[in-house]
Amino acid sequence: MAEIVLNHITKRFPDGALAVNDVNLEIADGEFVILVGPSGCGKSTTLNMIAGLEDITEGELRIGGKVVNDKAPKDRDIAMVFQSYALYPHMTVRENMGFALKLAKTPKNVIDEKVSEAARILDLTQHLDRKPANLSGGQRQRVAMGRAIVRDPAAFLMDEPLSNLDAKLRVQMRTEVSRIQRRLGTTMVYVTHDQTEAMTLGDRVAVMRTGVLQQVASPQELYDRPVNLFVAGFIGSPAMNFMAGTIESEGLRTSIGHIPVSGAVRQALERSNVGREIIVGIRPESFEDASMVSAETRPHGITFQATIDVIESLGAEKYVYFSQDLGQAVNVAELEELARDSGRADTGATTETVVARIDPATRITEGETAQLWADVRAVHMFDPSTGLNLTLGDNTPGSTATLTDGTATQEPAAPAPGQTTAAETDTL
Repeated sequence: MAEIVLNHITKRFPDGALAVNDVNLEIADGEFVILVGPSGCGKSTTLNMIAGLEDITEGELRIGGKVVNDKAPKDRDIAMVFQSYALYPHMTVRENMGFALKLAKTPKNVIDEKVSEAARILDLTQHLDRKPANLSGGQRQRVAMGRAIVRDPAAFLMDEPLSNLDAKLRVQMRTEVSRIQRRLGTTMVYVTHDQTEAMTLGDRVAVMRTGVLQQVASPQELYDRPVNLFVAGFIGSPAMNFMAGTIESEGLRTSIGHIPVSGAVRQALERSNVGREIIVGIRPESFEDASMVSAETRPHGITFQATIDVIESLGAEKYVYFSQDLGQAVNVAELEELARDSGRADTGATTETVVARIDPATRITEGETAQLWADVRAVHMFDPSTGLNLTLGDNTPGSTATLTDGTATQEPAAPAPGQTTAAETDTL
């Protein structure tokens, strides 16, 4: 096992395209770190530089304390699992898993021992004499992982290993990957486009956009304290809702009503020198059917009317969709990129769809004008010019700002894009 350190890593292709820009990240020995972001953000290129499959233009890469910039992939003591299984169809599971060791002229008894142990960990013992054509997709992916495990590497690198599986099997394999990593205790770097995978698998998640590291934190901190618009919109399913907001003397004016703000937030806004127009972010779970909000909870939010377009029932919860007018303040680069990534761009719509996750016992129906409630304690505010989250206070350790008085909690502030904190020097 080994720590992995990326020190000002940059990748520029011969045509001048900048794929990865000045990434700094320290990954501790034994940590499970996820690189996540939309297509083209540089996450796979970063993984390939760690593996030695891409040259590093600038910066220094260390694995286990040794600089490996000029080392070949075979000399880096890493094992990689790709999106495709890349199994030899004419070989059995046993032969596929032990092939790399056979090439290295490892004694047969050692190969058999390592393959048997890996098969036991991956629940493949009964399939060792089968060929890939006789295995399911999940079993093939486990064989690919077993081929990496038998090498006993310092680190595992995985490039979207579950993307070829169907939805149900992908959920099952997420559990398998997490279990295997905990059991082996080996440093693991995992690339995915799926933020659900990122949130459920990693010790820490590194969010990338256009080659730049936006934020590195635990899944919960990314969700609760996103440093900017892009992280806020990318992390969370369904995604955070955004709307235009105007700062007034008594609070914020938005399309769903007036939102009061505390003195701490007002001070944060003054320090940021932001204009009157800002972007307001509210997660779907901050909404509720107003008739189902208790009297004790109601003062912490605002009640408003909305015409319901669509209702999706998922059994344990319901998603309610309604529309609001788009504001000029929300047309910024980060949100346009998120819209392109989700397929919502270029629709020609003049309204923005808001999604609310509410109690399944609601009696709200499609087409009616219903009363909804929004918890303003969980509202985020963003600077439209920089995309930075204004509700994180002054971004120094221990600082915080909340929308309503009496709800502040002392939490470490999130790092600025491209930076990591001392607490985030675990593994990739």
